[in-house]
Amino acid sequence: MATIVLVHGIAQEQAAADCLEAQWLPGLAGGVRNHGDNELADRLWRNGLPGDISTRMAFYGNQFLAKGAQGGGPGDLDDEQLALMEQLAEQWLATAAEHASDHRDRATAQRLIAVPPPDAKPQGAKAALRPALNALVRLRWFAPFGVGLAEKFVVRALSQVTRYFTDADIREYAQQQVLSHVGPDTRLIVAHSLGSVVAYEALHRVDQEVTLVTMGSPLGLRTVIYDRLRPQPSTVPKSVTSWHNLVDRDDLVAAHLDLAPYFPPYPGAAVTPVTEEPLDNGASPHDSTHYLTKAVTGGIVAKALAG
Repeated sequence: MATIVLVHGIAQEQAAADCLEAQWLPGLAGGVRNHGDNELADRLWRNGLPGDISTRMAFYGNQFLAKGAQGGGPGDLDDEQLALMEQLAEQWLATAAEHASDHRDRATAQRLIAVPPPDAKPQGAKAALRPALNALVRLRWFAPFGVGLAEKFVVRALSQVTRYFTDADIREYAQQQVLSHVGPDTRLIVAHSLGSVVAYEALHRVDQEVTLVTMGSPLGLRTVIYDRLRPQPSTVPKSVTSWHNLVDRDDLVAAHLDLAPYFPPYPGAAVTPVTEEPLDNGASPHDSTHYLTKAVTGGIVAKALAG
Protein backbone atom coordinates (compact mmCIF):
# COMPACT_ATOMS: atom_id res chain seq x y z
CA MET A 1 0.00 0.00 0.00
CA ALA A 2 1.25 3.51 -0.77
CA THR A 3 0.54 7.08 0.28
CA ILE A 4 0.93 8.23 -3.32
CA VAL A 5 0.06 6.05 -6.31
CA LEU A 6 1.43 7.00 -9.72
CA VAL A 7 -0.13 5.74 -12.97
CA HIS A 8 1.82 6.01 -16.24
CA GLY A 9 0.48 6.54 -19.74
CA ILE A 10 1.14 5.16 -23.22
CA ALA A 11 4.41 3.95 -24.73
CA GLN A 12 5.99 2.62 -21.52
CA GLU A 13 6.13 -1.04 -22.51
CA GLN A 14 9.95 -1.07 -22.43
CA ALA A 15 10.04 0.30 -18.86
CA ALA A 16 9.25 -1.15 -15.41
CA ALA A 17 7.65 0.15 -12.22
CA ASP A 18 11.04 0.80 -10.61
CA CYS A 19 12.36 2.72 -13.61
CA LEU A 20 9.30 4.93 -13.82
CA GLU A 21 9.29 5.61 -10.07
CA ALA A 22 12.90 6.79 -10.41
CA GLN A 23 11.80 9.13 -13.24
CA TRP A 24 8.62 10.49 -11.66
CA LEU A 25 9.70 10.95 -8.05
CA PRO A 26 12.29 13.69 -8.69
CA GLY A 27 9.71 15.53 -10.79
CA LEU A 28 7.07 15.16 -8.08
CA ALA A 29 9.50 16.45 -5.44
CA GLY A 30 10.61 19.22 -7.78
CA GLY A 31 7.05 20.47 -8.17
CA VAL A 32 6.63 20.54 -4.40
CA ARG A 33 9.94 22.40 -4.04
CA ASN A 34 8.93 24.88 -6.76
CA HIS A 35 5.75 25.41 -4.75
CA GLY A 36 7.94 26.35 -1.79
CA ASP A 37 7.67 23.34 0.54
CA ASN A 38 11.28 22.15 0.81
CA GLU A 39 10.66 19.91 3.81
CA LEU A 40 7.95 17.93 2.05
CA ALA A 41 10.03 17.78 -1.13
CA ASP A 42 12.89 16.19 0.83
CA ARG A 43 10.47 13.61 2.20
CA LEU A 44 9.63 12.62 -1.37
CA TRP A 45 13.09 12.59 -2.97
CA ARG A 46 16.52 13.83 -1.89
CA ASN A 47 20.10 13.12 -2.99
CA GLY A 48 18.99 10.53 -5.51
CA LEU A 49 16.93 8.51 -3.06
CA PRO A 50 13.22 8.20 -2.21
CA GLY A 51 12.14 9.73 1.08
CA ASP A 52 9.90 8.33 3.80
CA ILE A 53 6.59 8.97 2.00
CA SER A 54 5.59 5.71 0.34
CA THR A 55 5.14 6.23 -3.41
CA ARG A 56 4.50 3.43 -5.90
CA MET A 57 4.03 3.23 -9.65
CA ALA A 58 1.08 1.21 -10.93
CA PHE A 59 2.76 -0.41 -13.93
CA TYR A 60 0.83 -2.11 -16.71
CA GLY A 61 3.04 -1.40 -19.74
CA ASN A 62 4.35 -4.97 -19.74
CA GLN A 63 0.96 -6.10 -21.07
CA PHE A 64 1.80 -4.49 -24.40
CA LEU A 65 4.89 -6.66 -24.79
CA ALA A 66 2.97 -9.93 -24.55
CA LYS A 67 2.74 -12.10 -27.65
CA GLY A 68 0.16 -10.66 -29.98
CA ALA A 69 0.16 -7.28 -28.19
CA GLN A 70 3.44 -5.66 -29.17
CA GLY A 71 2.00 -2.15 -29.15
CA GLY A 72 4.04 -1.31 -32.22
CA GLY A 73 1.67 -2.02 -35.08
CA PRO A 74 -1.89 -2.87 -36.05
CA GLY A 75 -1.13 -6.07 -37.93
CA ASP A 76 -2.89 -8.43 -35.52
CA LEU A 77 -5.85 -6.20 -34.63
CA ASP A 78 -9.34 -7.17 -35.71
CA ASP A 79 -11.69 -4.93 -37.69
CA GLU A 80 -13.37 -3.52 -34.57
CA GLN A 81 -10.02 -2.53 -33.08
CA LEU A 82 -8.83 -0.99 -36.34
CA ALA A 83 -12.03 1.03 -36.55
CA LEU A 84 -11.48 2.32 -33.00
CA MET A 85 -7.90 3.29 -33.87
CA GLU A 86 -9.21 5.19 -36.89
CA GLN A 87 -11.74 7.07 -34.73
CA LEU A 88 -9.07 8.04 -32.22
CA ALA A 89 -6.72 9.23 -34.97
CA GLU A 90 -9.52 11.29 -36.48
CA GLN A 91 -10.23 12.95 -33.12
CA TRP A 92 -6.55 13.81 -32.60
CA LEU A 93 -6.48 15.28 -36.09
CA ALA A 94 -9.65 17.30 -35.45
CA THR A 95 -8.15 18.61 -32.20
CA ALA A 96 -5.03 19.73 -34.06
CA ALA A 97 -7.15 21.44 -36.71
CA GLU A 98 -8.95 23.44 -34.03
CA HIS A 99 -6.43 23.93 -31.22
CA ALA A 100 -2.85 23.48 -32.47
CA SER A 101 -0.84 26.59 -31.56
CA ASP A 102 1.61 25.88 -34.36
CA HIS A 103 -0.16 27.57 -37.28
CA ARG A 104 1.53 25.17 -39.72
CA ASP A 105 0.16 22.13 -37.87
CA ARG A 106 -3.28 23.70 -37.66
CA ALA A 107 -3.31 24.46 -41.39
CA THR A 108 -1.93 21.00 -42.23
CA ALA A 109 -4.56 19.26 -40.11
CA GLN A 110 -7.36 21.32 -41.64
CA ARG A 111 -6.11 20.52 -45.14
CA LEU A 112 -5.66 16.80 -44.47
CA ILE A 113 -9.11 16.46 -42.93
CA ALA A 114 -10.54 17.79 -46.17
CA VAL A 115 -8.19 15.90 -48.47
CA PRO A 116 -6.36 12.83 -47.02
CA PRO A 117 -2.81 12.25 -48.26
CA PRO A 118 -2.63 10.33 -51.56
CA ASP A 119 -0.90 7.28 -50.08
CA ALA A 120 -3.68 6.77 -47.55
CA LYS A 121 -5.37 3.94 -49.47
CA PRO A 122 -3.57 0.67 -48.70
CA GLN A 123 -5.13 -2.71 -49.29
CA GLY A 124 -6.15 -5.21 -46.66
CA ALA A 125 -6.96 -4.99 -42.96
CA LYS A 126 -4.95 -1.82 -42.37
CA ALA A 127 -7.03 0.20 -44.79
CA ALA A 128 -9.29 1.53 -42.04
CA LEU A 129 -6.32 2.96 -40.18
CA ARG A 130 -4.20 4.64 -42.81
CA PRO A 131 -6.00 7.89 -43.76
CA ALA A 132 -5.98 9.41 -40.27
CA LEU A 133 -2.58 7.91 -39.41
CA ASN A 134 -0.92 9.24 -42.56
CA ALA A 135 -2.34 12.66 -41.77
CA LEU A 136 -1.20 12.65 -38.13
CA VAL A 137 2.41 11.76 -38.86
CA ARG A 138 2.68 14.85 -41.05
CA LEU A 139 2.11 17.15 -38.09
CA ARG A 140 5.18 18.67 -36.46
CA TRP A 141 3.62 17.96 -33.03
CA PHE A 142 3.97 14.22 -33.65
CA ALA A 143 7.02 14.34 -35.89
CA PRO A 144 9.64 16.76 -34.52
CA PHE A 145 12.35 14.30 -35.55
CA GLY A 146 10.84 12.94 -38.75
CA VAL A 147 7.85 11.05 -40.11
CA GLY A 148 9.32 7.59 -39.42
CA LEU A 149 9.53 8.10 -35.65
CA ALA A 150 6.15 9.82 -35.64
CA GLU A 151 4.50 6.82 -37.28
CA LYS A 152 5.97 4.45 -34.69
CA PHE A 153 4.75 6.64 -31.82
CA VAL A 154 1.30 7.30 -33.24
CA VAL A 155 0.59 3.66 -34.15
CA ARG A 156 1.87 2.48 -30.77
CA ALA A 157 -0.26 5.04 -28.93
CA LEU A 158 -3.37 4.26 -30.96
CA SER A 159 -2.98 0.52 -30.57
CA GLN A 160 -2.40 0.66 -26.80
CA VAL A 161 -5.46 2.81 -26.16
CA THR A 162 -7.44 0.48 -28.41
CA ARG A 163 -6.23 -2.65 -26.62
CA TYR A 164 -7.14 -1.22 -23.23
CA PHE A 165 -10.76 -0.78 -24.29
CA THR A 166 -11.12 -3.99 -26.31
CA ASP A 167 -9.06 -6.53 -24.34
CA ALA A 168 -10.76 -7.33 -21.03
CA ASP A 169 -7.64 -8.96 -19.61
CA ILE A 170 -5.45 -5.91 -20.21
CA ARG A 171 -8.12 -3.60 -18.83
CA GLU A 172 -8.49 -5.64 -15.64
CA TYR A 173 -4.74 -6.10 -15.21
CA ALA A 174 -4.09 -2.35 -15.51
CA GLN A 175 -6.76 -1.49 -12.94
CA GLN A 176 -5.50 -4.17 -10.56
CA GLN A 177 -2.08 -2.54 -10.58
CA VAL A 178 -3.71 0.60 -9.22
CA LEU A 179 -5.95 -1.22 -6.77
CA SER A 180 -3.04 -3.26 -5.37
CA HIS A 181 -1.37 -0.07 -4.10
CA VAL A 182 -4.47 1.66 -2.68
CA GLY A 183 -5.04 1.19 1.03
CA PRO A 184 -6.00 3.05 4.22
CA ASP A 185 -2.92 5.31 4.00
CA THR A 186 -3.39 6.33 0.35
CA ARG A 187 -3.98 10.05 -0.06
CA LEU A 188 -3.11 10.88 -3.65
CA ILE A 189 -3.37 9.35 -7.14
CA VAL A 190 -1.35 11.01 -9.91
CA ALA A 191 -2.16 9.73 -13.40
CA HIS A 192 -0.88 10.69 -16.84
CA SER A 193 -2.39 10.22 -20.31
CA LEU A 194 -3.98 6.75 -20.69
CA GLY A 195 -3.13 6.22 -17.02
CA SER A 196 -5.82 8.76 -16.13
CA VAL A 197 -8.37 6.47 -17.78
CA VAL A 198 -7.05 3.47 -15.84
CA ALA A 199 -7.07 5.40 -12.55
CA TYR A 200 -10.54 6.84 -13.15
CA GLU A 201 -12.09 3.43 -13.72
CA ALA A 202 -10.17 1.80 -10.86
CA LEU A 203 -11.23 4.47 -8.37
CA HIS A 204 -14.87 3.56 -8.92
CA ARG A 205 -13.95 0.27 -7.24
CA VAL A 206 -12.49 1.59 -3.97
CA ASP A 207 -13.84 3.31 -0.86
CA GLN A 208 -10.61 4.97 0.28
CA GLU A 209 -10.93 8.75 -0.02
CA VAL A 210 -8.22 10.23 -2.25
CA THR A 211 -7.21 13.29 -4.21
CA LEU A 212 -6.98 12.61 -7.96
CA VAL A 213 -4.57 14.49 -10.24
CA THR A 214 -4.90 13.88 -13.97
CA MET A 215 -2.26 15.17 -16.41
CA GLY A 216 -2.67 15.34 -20.17
CA SER A 217 -5.85 13.31 -19.84
CA PRO A 218 -7.90 12.11 -22.84
CA LEU A 219 -10.93 11.36 -20.63
CA GLY A 220 -13.02 13.96 -22.45
CA LEU A 221 -12.63 12.41 -25.91
CA ARG A 222 -16.21 11.59 -26.88
CA THR A 223 -17.06 8.33 -28.66
CA VAL A 224 -13.56 6.88 -28.55
CA ILE A 225 -12.88 7.10 -24.80
CA TYR A 226 -15.59 8.91 -22.85
CA ASP A 227 -18.45 6.78 -24.15
CA ARG A 228 -16.50 3.59 -23.39
CA LEU A 229 -15.75 4.38 -19.75
CA ARG A 230 -17.09 2.15 -16.98
CA PRO A 231 -19.37 2.54 -15.15
CA GLN A 232 -21.92 4.51 -17.15
CA PRO A 233 -23.16 7.17 -16.85
CA SER A 234 -19.81 8.81 -16.09
CA THR A 235 -19.47 10.66 -12.79
CA VAL A 236 -16.67 11.63 -10.44
CA PRO A 237 -15.77 8.45 -8.50
CA LYS A 238 -17.33 8.38 -5.04
CA SER A 239 -13.89 7.90 -3.47
CA VAL A 240 -12.47 11.11 -4.98
CA THR A 241 -12.64 14.05 -2.58
CA SER A 242 -10.78 16.43 -4.90
CA TRP A 243 -10.00 16.17 -8.63
CA HIS A 244 -7.40 18.45 -10.24
CA ASN A 245 -6.94 18.26 -14.00
CA LEU A 246 -3.68 19.61 -15.46
CA VAL A 247 -3.37 20.32 -19.15
CA ASP A 248 -1.02 22.14 -21.50
CA ARG A 249 -2.97 24.07 -24.11
CA ASP A 250 -0.75 22.45 -26.77
CA ASP A 251 -1.27 18.90 -25.50
CA LEU A 252 -3.23 17.40 -28.37
CA VAL A 253 -3.71 14.09 -26.54
CA ALA A 254 -5.70 15.85 -23.81
CA ALA A 255 -8.02 17.47 -26.37
CA HIS A 256 -10.37 19.17 -23.87
CA LEU A 257 -9.22 21.77 -21.36
CA ASP A 258 -12.22 21.41 -19.06
CA LEU A 259 -13.49 18.03 -17.85
CA ALA A 260 -16.24 19.40 -15.59
CA PRO A 261 -19.00 19.21 -18.24
CA TYR A 262 -18.26 15.51 -18.74
CA PHE A 263 -18.07 14.36 -15.12
CA PRO A 264 -20.85 15.51 -12.79
CA PRO A 265 -20.56 14.85 -9.06
CA TYR A 266 -21.28 11.40 -7.71
CA PRO A 267 -24.93 11.28 -6.56
CA GLY A 268 -25.13 12.94 -3.17
CA ALA A 269 -21.64 14.47 -3.43
CA ALA A 270 -20.40 17.82 -4.73
CA VAL A 271 -16.92 17.11 -6.16
CA THR A 272 -16.31 18.07 -9.80
CA PRO A 273 -13.06 18.11 -11.82
CA VAL A 274 -11.23 21.41 -11.49
CA THR A 275 -9.03 22.22 -14.47
CA GLU A 276 -6.21 24.51 -13.44
CA GLU A 277 -4.99 27.38 -15.63
CA PRO A 278 -3.40 25.86 -18.76
CA LEU A 279 0.28 25.05 -18.27
CA ASP A 280 3.24 25.70 -20.54
CA ASN A 281 5.29 22.52 -20.91
CA GLY A 282 7.51 24.01 -23.59
CA ALA A 283 8.49 21.88 -26.55
CA SER A 284 7.15 18.67 -24.92
CA PRO A 285 3.55 19.51 -24.01
CA HIS A 286 2.56 15.91 -23.19
CA ASP A 287 5.66 15.03 -21.13
CA SER A 288 4.77 13.68 -17.67
CA THR A 289 7.83 15.20 -15.95
CA HIS A 290 6.99 18.66 -17.27
CA TYR A 291 3.56 18.35 -15.67
CA LEU A 292 5.00 17.13 -12.37
CA THR A 293 7.56 19.89 -11.89
CA LYS A 294 5.09 22.76 -12.05
CA ALA A 295 4.51 24.74 -8.85
CA VAL A 296 0.75 24.32 -9.21
CA THR A 297 1.23 20.54 -9.19
CA GLY A 298 3.40 20.80 -6.11
CA GLY A 299 0.74 22.85 -4.33
CA ILE A 300 -1.90 20.21 -5.05
CA VAL A 301 0.42 17.46 -3.76
CA ALA A 302 1.21 19.42 -0.59
CA LYS A 303 -2.45 20.05 0.16
CA ALA A 304 -3.41 16.43 -0.44
CA LEU A 305 -0.72 15.10 1.89
CA ALA A 306 -1.42 17.70 4.56
CA GLY A 307 -5.07 16.67 4.53
